[in-house]
Amino acid sequence: MNNTITLIIDGEEIQAPQDATVQQVLESINKAAPIICAHEATTSEGICRQCVVEVEGWRVLAPACVTKVSTGMVIFTNSERVNRSRRTILEMLNASVDLSEAPELQAQMDEFGADRERFPHAKTREQDVKDDNPFFVRDYEKCLLCWRCVQACGDDIQYTYSISVGGRGFDSKISTFFDSPMPETTCVFCGNCVAVCPTNALKSKTEHFMELGLDYDEIRQEKRAEKKKMGKA
Repeated sequence: MNNTITLIIDGEEIQAPQDATVQQVLESINKAAPIICAHEATTSEGICRQCVVEVEGWRVLAPACVTKVSTGMVIFTNSERVNRSRRTILEMLNASVDLSEAPELQAQMDEFGADRERFPHAKTREQDVKDDNPFFVRDYEKCLLCWRCVQACGDDIQYTYSISVGGRGFDSKISTFFDSPMPETTCVFCGNCVAVCPTNALKSKTEHFMELGLDYDEIRQEKRAEKKKMGKA
């Protein structure tokens, strides 16, 4: 049985596995769509909609990461409609979230010509930095709710489920059960959540201390003191 199909991508006829997603096919021909919510170690959920493509005959744009290809599908990856959607998503994120430490998203804004000042009066996601353990800090003013950390903490890597999403609407946020400090959760401080974060909303304590100007010995002393404090809690 032939398990390949034929589709058209940007005018080019492509052979692809029949069970592949659009993104997988695009990656195979070096046309991968930009994406925010997925990491190579996490599962694509179609949350950010940055990877959308235009499919001929479809009313809405399709998220490439979760849309399966089909025979005869005609796809446009660089149409004005696609680029306008990606640009607007980036502009809206930039207006409400601190993306200053998100180089991949900054590069995407340059690529799609995003206006960084388009929504000057937008409400921003204001939250205090959470510094409650010796291993990493959480600065959720930089968080864009991509779910990478939730997936890494859960089914994709660690299976500890210490973090999830709380709140509703604009007040939605990455949180712990009852907003408890990390040492009081099931967190094992593996660091996988920090590793997959695209914006530095999660940052290792060492990097945090270095940014504060501490040298190696000072950082070591600070971390030892915090570990002792956590052990007595």
